[in-house]
Amino acid sequence: MQSSGNEIIPTRKTLLSRLKNLDDNESWRTFFNTYWKLIYGVAIKSGLSDAEAQDVVQDTVISVARNIGEFKYDPGVFSFKTWLLQVTRSRLLNQLRKERRHASGRAENPNDASGTSYLERLPDPCGNRLEALWDEEWAKNLMDAAIQRVKKRVEIEQFQMFDFYVLRKWPVRKVADTLKVNVGRVYLAKHRVSKLVREEIEKLEARGY
Repeated sequence: MQSSGNEIIPTRKTLLSRLKNLDDNESWRTFFNTYWKLIYGVAIKSGLSDAEAQDVVQDTVISVARNIGEFKYDPGVFSFKTWLLQVTRSRLLNQLRKERRHASGRAENPNDASGTSYLERLPDPCGNRLEALWDEEWAKNLMDAAIQRVKKRVEIEQFQMFDFYVLRKWPVRKVADTLKVNVGRVYLAKHRVSKLVREEIEKLEARGY
């Protein structure tokens, strides 16, 4: 996934251009590694099971491969983020239609104890909720990418302090006692690593991540 210098993720324009060559396995691997968690997370939060969400990821990547040649990169007119959302939405709808058909065939009485139809309780991937989920998962994916980049730049102990205190939300005293450092060092690690993460997010956004 790593390219020259400190460039772990190429600019989106460069990556999308490379994807138009379906035989460019490295670029497709980079695309999958960059976006699969985003698609999977949205599918799970839309109410799908793990297996169904994995199917959505696979179907979305296949659909991207089939249609990437027609995509014109112009963030000011139609962003890749919006385009990928539309592709994912379509795959979610297909998966939900399959589940509706299976549910109808499984049960003579589709109503649960509350009197609510199973079909009525399925999430609506066409509504505003999906866009909100997409924005939420997009931001999370961006944060995760930035954290992974910073992890490679700082000392292991510093990252552990940040991980325990900021990401896992351990009490500062527990972090200090576990790593056998004073509380001040934990605060300093939080400040330094958080600053680096913010800088990496800005870099990734500038590249069109």
